Amino acid sequence: MADVGLSILGRFLNPKSNMAKVAFISFYAILLQKPGEGKASKLAKRVIACLDVRTNDKGDLVVTKGDQYDVREHTKENEVRNLGKPVDLAGQYYKDGADEVSFLNITGFRDFPLGDLPMLQVLRYTSENVFVPLTVGGGIRDFTDSTGRYYSSLEVASEYFRSGADKISIGSDAVYAAEEYLKTGVKTGKTSLEQISRVYGNQAVVVSIDPRRVYVKDPNDVQLKTIRVSSPGSNGEEYAWYQCTVNGGREGRPIGAYELAKAVEELGAGEILLNCIDCDGQGKGFDVDLIKLISDAVSIPVIASSGAGAPEHFSEVFYKTNASAALAAGIFHRKEVPIQSVKEHLLKEGIEVRI
Repeated sequence: MADVGLSILGRFLNPKSNMAKVAFISFYAILLQKPGEGKASKLAKRVIACLDVRTNDKGDLVVTKGDQYDVREHTKENEVRNLGKPVDLAGQYYKDGADEVSFLNITGFRDFPLGDLPMLQVLRYTSENVFVPLTVGGGIRDFTDSTGRYYSSLEVASEYFRSGADKISIGSDAVYAAEEYLKTGVKTGKTSLEQISRVYGNQAVVVSIDPRRVYVKDPNDVQLKTIRVSSPGSNGEEYAWYQCTVNGGREGRPIGAYELAKAVEELGAGEILLNCIDCDGQGKGFDVDLIKLISDAVSIPVIASSGAGAPEHFSEVFYKTNASAALAAGIFHRKEVPIQSVKEHLLKEGIEVRI
């Protein structure tokens, strides 16, 4: 806990850090609290707006959203969906009451993450006007550029932090790190997850998990953690395990979401962003089975993601699981469900949220 405090203090002293602004606002709010108000506020659930950002076919940085990770319109031109400009949307979500804003760079700049100047500029502009925590993910890993120069994941993350990010999100790289850790039982200290959490603190590192359901007839058929699911498989299977994926859901790995979550917590993750490929973009609700499994297994906060389509989906996931936050993208971008409507619904259901 002391490490977390020192990390926040160090960033608070940096006047260019967005975290400094957030910390000051939070500190001022504490001073204004009446006796007894502090404890309840710690239990408040967060509503997070997520912006999937990528370069479209014209070279512009846009916010997009698809169904099950497909971001293109199914038209003759098959163009990338354009739902708005990242800075404008982030600013609007802040005004609408979002507790946090998350940027996911789905282009990833796999060949040269530090060459992603537009994304860095988005962070800079956003941090000047949006005073809630900003998370950014995509392309945060070790790499070597075309000239042969090596860049560590810590250098990449540091550039994001300097540009205004308060947290960084690691996806595929965390999966590989967890697999190696579970195989050897050794913490090398060299993985991106370990390096960044050691320097910036666990609270600054989010691990994004992208699993899909794999149904089985008998839980003894696999050595990974299986659960009885509320929605049986196409052949009536009552059990499933959740296979983790990498590279934007394109490649399955031999590790389950349960095993991954436990491993990354030990490696230094401070929060888990839990997606579900089966539910993404469907608008039928979060995968409560998956979220309950993971939020019961770890002691760090879990963000429920994928599938939100109505305010009731938020109250359901908070009632039935230990999720600390719930995230949505498409329903906010398309203005189907305003953030304020979600919060008003949660308050009516007796779930505390920040106003």
